[in-house]
Amino acid sequence: MKNIPISAMIGLFFTGIYFLMAVFAPWIAPYGMAEVVGDVWEPSSSEFLLGTDSIGRDLLSRMIYGGQTTIFIATAATILSFTLGSVMGFFAAVSGGWVDQALSRFVDLIMSIPSLIFALVVLSVMPTTVPILIILMGLLDSTRVFRLARAVAVDITVMDYVEAARLRGEKIGWIIFRETLPNALSPLVAEMGLRFIFAVLFVSTLSFLGLGVQPPQADWGGIVKENKEGINYGIQAALYPAYAIATLCISINLVADWILNRTTSLKGGRG
Repeated sequence: MKNIPISAMIGLFFTGIYFLMAVFAPWIAPYGMAEVVGDVWEPSSSEFLLGTDSIGRDLLSRMIYGGQTTIFIATAATILSFTLGSVMGFFAAVSGGWVDQALSRFVDLIMSIPSLIFALVVLSVMPTTVPILIILMGLLDSTRVFRLARAVAVDITVMDYVEAARLRGEKIGWIIFRETLPNALSPLVAEMGLRFIFAVLFVSTLSFLGLGVQPPQADWGGIVKENKEGINYGIQAALYPAYAIATLCISINLVADWILNRTTSLKGGRG
C-alpha cells in the first residue's frame, strides 16, 4: 500500500465506492427506483438525504440505481469495444497486405462520421433498450481501440520473437494472443480507462437528449434531464448526478494513470 501514490489511492477509493454501490444497489437504496415517496423537489432531510426529484421520488435512491445503470452500460460497452477492437487491430497488423488495408479503410469510414450523430440516427430508428445501447456504444468505440491496437501491434510484429514464431510455423491466433497481446497490454490498459470514461459521458449525453436509458429506469444523464428545470429555482437535484459523473471519471483516470506508470516501470526494470 505504501508504494501506491495518494492520487491513485483517492481514485481507487471513489471507484470502489461507486462500483460497490452499483453492485449492491437494491440493498443500499432506501426506496424503489421509481417509487414516489414525497412532494416535488423536497429539500434534504433525515427522511430524504438528497431530497426528492421533479415528481417526488427519493433522489438518493435514483442516484444509486442510476449509478448501477450507468456503470453497467459503460463497463459492458468498454469490454465489447476492447474485445472487438483489439482483436481486429492485432489481426490487421499481423496479417498485413490487403486485409490490413481493408479493415483500416473501413474503420476510417466509420470514424469519419461523428459518433454522437451516428448514434442519434441509429437510435431514432431502433428501439432504445440497454442491449442496443451497449452494442452501439461498443461498436462505435471499437474503432478507436482498433487504431491504437493496430499501431502498437505494427511495432511489435517486426520484433525478433514474432519473426521466430512465424518461422516456427505458429498460426495467427498464437501470434496475436501469445506474442502480441502481452506486449501491448500497457497502452491498452491506459486506453481502457479513457474509453470507460467516454462511455460514461456518452451514455449520459444520450440520456440527457432523450435517446439513452428510458424512464422509469434511472441513469445519471437522465436524472440531470429530469431535474434541469429546478436549477432556475436554486434546486440542486440536477447537480448531484453531474458531481457523480465528474468524480467517477476523474477517479478512473487516476487509477488508469497509476496502472500505466506501474506497468511501464516494471517493463523498464526487466529490460
